[in-house]
Amino acid sequence: MTFHSILFERPEDRTEPWPAAPDFFIDLNLDQVVDDIIAGREEYGLKPFFLAPLKSVGAIEYRHEIMRELEAARTRDAIQSFAQAMSRTRRYWGISAKIIDKNVKQGWFLNAVEAYCDAVGGLARDLEAAGPKSRGLSSFLEYLKKYAESSEFTSLSAETKKVRADLSTAKYCLLIRGNQFSVRKYEGEAEYSAEVERTFQKFKQGAAKDYRIEIPDFLDVNHLEEAALDFVAKLYPEIFQGLDAYCARHPNFLESTIATFDREVQFYVANLDLVAQLRATGLQFCYPEVSESKEVSSRESFDLALAVKLMREKSYVVTNDFYLKGDERILVVNGPNQGGKTTFARAFAQQHYLASLGCPVPGREARLFLFDRIFTHFEREEDISDLRSKLEDDLVRIHAILDKCTPNSIVIVNELFSSSALPDAVFLGKKVLDRIIQLDSLCIYVTFLDELSSLEKTVSMLSTIRADNPEVCTFKIVRRPADGLAYAQAIANKYQLSYERIKERIRS
Repeated sequence: MTFHSILFERPEDRTEPWPAAPDFFIDLNLDQVVDDIIAGREEYGLKPFFLAPLKSVGAIEYRHEIMRELEAARTRDAIQSFAQAMSRTRRYWGISAKIIDKNVKQGWFLNAVEAYCDAVGGLARDLEAAGPKSRGLSSFLEYLKKYAESSEFTSLSAETKKVRADLSTAKYCLLIRGNQFSVRKYEGEAEYSAEVERTFQKFKQGAAKDYRIEIPDFLDVNHLEEAALDFVAKLYPEIFQGLDAYCARHPNFLESTIATFDREVQFYVANLDLVAQLRATGLQFCYPEVSESKEVSSRESFDLALAVKLMREKSYVVTNDFYLKGDERILVVNGPNQGGKTTFARAFAQQHYLASLGCPVPGREARLFLFDRIFTHFEREEDISDLRSKLEDDLVRIHAILDKCTPNSIVIVNELFSSSALPDAVFLGKKVLDRIIQLDSLCIYVTFLDELSSLEKTVSMLSTIRADNPEVCTFKIVRRPADGLAYAQAIANKYQLSYERIKERIRS
């Protein structure tokens, strides 16, 4: 088994990230989702991984295997310990690069290599104990074991320990007289700290206030400390010459595959951290069945960006189901304002996009489509500089989408032609849906137009209201024929304006 990448099993599975987030990211709140996932991990530069959807089912399943395995505590702990050691490595190496004094610079470099050797040795030990079974982690473990046993790494580790041991023998005394100091070798002078503590132990009467001050841990040294260290280097020239030669031999000690794994594996850890937080609130996540079938479905799905927001506000998240079967391709979503229609459409597209990355998706279970592109048409603020009316702008934008759309695309349309007269909106909406039907693309069409829900390949879905209070939306979206009367009838009943009630009032 050859290891290429923890994100891609084979070189041909690799997809290049987009140079920038596409337009649909903002419409679907995927920019917020990605920011929530990678928060606190800026040092890894994870965003490009979320801009490179996979193109094959096999590549997605490869990530699913790894993600599932990292949910096990033992495997996750091994990766977390490795990440912490590698973070120290980068930090110490970064400090070394910024320091001018040679001896201090080389000391921090030694710290960096020590942390790196600990990271590699610890991961090889802990990961083997965890016994990974996924293709990705098992092939990486084989690579890691070979590297940890290689002469390149074993000699680096041995040299690092020797240099550290040599430095620990460089003991010295600092003699201060007035505004002068001198440095000489340590000659076995007595250490009185323990003896003083024993002498005064009998006077101890309990916990006392600690008057000691905390000395800051400066990364660099001042000119006096620098001078003292220079004197120590002269007292022990062979030891410091050895440190100098060691640093010269290993300027690029970090092995590229190990460094790449350290960054890439955080894609999985970041996803699972956010999933764990939301699962703790009772929400469900699953590994979807991804295929080229357009018979898609999901149970208890939700808008991930909204869920994170509501989690922070300690509010309840409403979940929804959907499915398309046979030749059904289009969900036409109708219902009252603020009823969750747009949120439902976003959740549908978010699930498909996250699935294309090999991530767990919101929901108890899901069967999703491996798309080629996602297109969205959401309302935009009018731009007076282009001199286009709202209708013209809608037509130009939807034409551009339909021109690029393929049978493997997903189209999300939200309140199209809302500025048009009703007959015009119905006519144009049917034309748009006819084109999507001809293409056989998957689509969610959010609208107030009931007439669009009865076309070929369409399914009508409605956002529901509370039976006892029609002004309150449940945010539940259900498969139900649109009749254009349910919401109006409920409002009329609430305010006693139904036909029957009005007749009763006239008679009385």
